[in-house]
Amino acid sequence: MTVADVRRVAGRIRWYVRELTGESMYERYVAHARSHDPDTPVMTRRAFERSRMDAREADPREGFRCC
Repeated sequence: MTVADVRRVAGRIRWYVRELTGESMYERYVAHARSHDPDTPVMTRRAFERSRMDAREADPREGFRCC
């Protein structure tokens, strides 16, 4: 395996883990918000995550479970 192969595999693993954990959701949100209305302010990452967690806790169908 060459260094390029290792980097390519590592990049794919990184992408998979980010998708699995929801880490990439903020980047998708920013891209969507800027493409639809560039003048509207975008939430900070902290505000986005807080909003996301509040929505999960408020709606049991989103999969939030305490136990």
